[in-house]
Amino acid sequence: MHLCKVKFKTKFKLPVFLRNRYAITAIVFLAWITFFDQNNLITQIQYRMELDQLEEEKEFYQEELKVIQSDLKELESNPKSLEKFAREKYLMKKENEELFVIVLEEEE
Repeated sequence: MHLCKVKFKTKFKLPVFLRNRYAITAIVFLAWITFFDQNNLITQIQYRMELDQLEEEKEFYQEELKVIQSDLKELESNPKSLEKFAREKYLMKKENEELFVIVLEEEE
């Protein structure tokens, strides 16, 4: 009994580097790290963006803290500014005064 070996010619041949098992292993490893791993590349990019946003917020709040500390220093050192602050923010008044609060409605 004679078996006939038939060779099929394929139009598409794999490139040489894809025939290498180390190259295939490296490609699979990169795909795994990029998409499937718990600490994949996409997640790391999202974490970096979140970190940048939080750092910007930190800078904003540090600037606000400086402004508030300077206001506090001014309030502690100047009684006139303390009275002005109490009247404007907390609507405080002296005993012989009347206080009128005017609220303007916003037009839609």
